[in-house]
Amino acid sequence: MRESPIDFPHIWAETMNATKSGVRELLKAAGLPGDIVRWLTIARADPVLPVAFHIGDRAAAAIGAAGLAAAYLAWLRDGTEQDVAVDTGRAAVSLRSATYLRVDGAKPPSPWDPVGGMYEVGAGRWISIHCNFPGHRAAAARALGVPAERPAMERAALEWDGVALEDAIHAAGGCAGFVRTEAEWAAHPQSAAVAGQALLSVERIGDAAPRALRPAAQPLSGMRVLDLTRVLAGPTCGRLLAEYGADVLKVNGAHLPDSGAAEFDTGVGKLSATLDLRDEGDAARLRALVESADVFSQSYRPGTLGARGLSPEALAGARPGIVVTTLTAWGPTGPWARRRGFDSIVQATSGMADIVGGRESPRLMPVSAIDYISGTLMALGTMAALARQVTEGGSFHVRVSLARTGQWLRDAGLIDRVAWAGLPADWTEDEIASVSMEQISPIGRVRHLAPVARLSATPGAWHRPPVPIGTHPAIWPNEGNATR
Repeated sequence: MRESPIDFPHIWAETMNATKSGVRELLKAAGLPGDIVRWLTIARADPVLPVAFHIGDRAAAAIGAAGLAAAYLAWLRDGTEQDVAVDTGRAAVSLRSATYLRVDGAKPPSPWDPVGGMYEVGAGRWISIHCNFPGHRAAAARALGVPAERPAMERAALEWDGVALEDAIHAAGGCAGFVRTEAEWAAHPQSAAVAGQALLSVERIGDAAPRALRPAAQPLSGMRVLDLTRVLAGPTCGRLLAEYGADVLKVNGAHLPDSGAAEFDTGVGKLSATLDLRDEGDAARLRALVESADVFSQSYRPGTLGARGLSPEALAGARPGIVVTTLTAWGPTGPWARRRGFDSIVQATSGMADIVGGRESPRLMPVSAIDYISGTLMALGTMAALARQVTEGGSFHVRVSLARTGQWLRDAGLIDRVAWAGLPADWTEDEIASVSMEQISPIGRVRHLAPVARLSATPGAWHRPPVPIGTHPAIWPNEGNATR
């Protein structure tokens, strides 16, 4: 497996210590015993890819902490301790997992809409416009007053002040992020709000009897997860819970746009059903699924599901002992608390794109670090809440936001350019193949990355291949035979 071509032992020692420190920080935030960090071994350290941010170290810390949470749940089941190992290189490349997906040997089409991306605005500044969903593309064009065509939108954007266009696109129902410098973001009221938020919140929101767990093959065997998330971060949480043995039922709306091939990458290990919550029959079906669910994971815009009677408090009332895991873009406080957002938008607004590409040509990182790490933090918080149910009982609300994850990534500082500038832009095809696995799926032979964390006694594994959206009925497998 690839080693860094540059020998910087002092940098490796510093970053390795920082990674372990990050793991301890995450265990504390999740409410897990800090001493379980002794089970964890982390191999290598940043830089792994030519990126200035500590993407590998932060990913390894999040994946390692989630692996420890799974190992702790396994220990609660039968008292067996085990080793958890994470390779920082594999953690780094997992931050663009969908890039390595292959179906019958072919690379699927890019999920990026050609109309979306960076646009120059007035005063030589830039804005990132999200257009991967048709509704967002139409909203951006509507705000600009032109057809949804790149040349026309580029001409129109030049006439706008960047902040004004950002606000106009959001007001039209779209999503965009003015490219700010770090100093400009630090002065923004939403930045102050994000700084005051918890990186990972695990809050008890109701009473329930303690959970009894029997010995099982995997830490989450018998657990039922409703996955109402979209794009990358939320679905990554469900994929990780499936890796550790949960029955994950992904619920999409057939009328809603999807994320293309990325759905197959994050759909590994899951069942997939469709329900239209505008239809009372489908809404009733979802409520029936909640009655025997252990986890309800969602990433709808704040207030959307609450308006349908599916707030965390309502879910805890209907199913005492449930863990509700919520992902938002900007967290629960600040002027943007109800605003849409994506990894790319957080990179733009927070100064990260300015750092990567510079003022004249801002660019996104070549990995979706904010998305994938946020999804891993969601899974960590979910498993920590399930563990707390064993020891104290209760219903819990887990919260993660893309913006706060982005801040955590920036808080690690920057890697000196001399340490990463000479690194290859990617691993070779053979190297990726060596850390991948294949499954036979209804869409063909699917190759995707294998689990990153290695647990010595209860190794992660996916028992279901990715499937097209809506392949399965909206029912739990083996109804009535769960091992909770």
